[in-house]
Amino acid sequence: MEFSTMVGMLAQGFGVSLQIFFLTLLGALPLGVVVALARMSRFKPLALITRFYISVMRGTPLMLQMFAIFFGPYYLFGISLGTDYKFTACIIAFIINYAAYFAEIYRSGIQSIPQGQYEAAHVLGYSRFQTFMLIVLPQVIKRILPAMGNEIITLVKDTSLAFVIGVAEMFSEAKALVASMKNLWAFAVAGLFYWVFNFIIEVILNRIEKKLDYYHE
Repeated sequence: MEFSTMVGMLAQGFGVSLQIFFLTLLGALPLGVVVALARMSRFKPLALITRFYISVMRGTPLMLQMFAIFFGPYYLFGISLGTDYKFTACIIAFIINYAAYFAEIYRSGIQSIPQGQYEAAHVLGYSRFQTFMLIVLPQVIKRILPAMGNEIITLVKDTSLAFVIGVAEMFSEAKALVASMKNLWAFAVAGLFYWVFNFIIEVILNRIEKKLDYYHE
């Protein structure tokens, strides 16, 4: 097999990996906010249920969660959703898993803001919404950005776990190519794909962090 053909096949698989990555962020980032607010709720049953959800998502392997969502409908309810469901199951598993991690990061950021800032905003006549959007949120973003960056980079690498339920992302393609070519070039090129993409993400996050340097604690 020619090298260009191998790269093309890996690039096609990387396209699926990118779909998993962006769809996960699209779902998990806003869901994480909802989960964080529920976790901090003064309504104890809601806070306890959310805390249990976060504990399960963080305390069990993502691979196991994908198996549960993919095979669960059939083994629990006898519902056969077909092979097309595997990509949907993959996205659902990634979203609910990463939303739990993002929620804890959001919560730590929100709770790190001194209570005095809320009180000062109230004295100045700010509403609760204005206080959060204009005073609290910019500081929270700056504080959680390094932790969010770590999770986002981890997400890029975790997309390779999708192969366990048959999603043909880049790592699946690399494994098949290594088996057929009987050398490790496909793994090396796949690693290069992951590294370059993570490097781009790191550069973007560093630029965002520099733009937020207007706020000094």
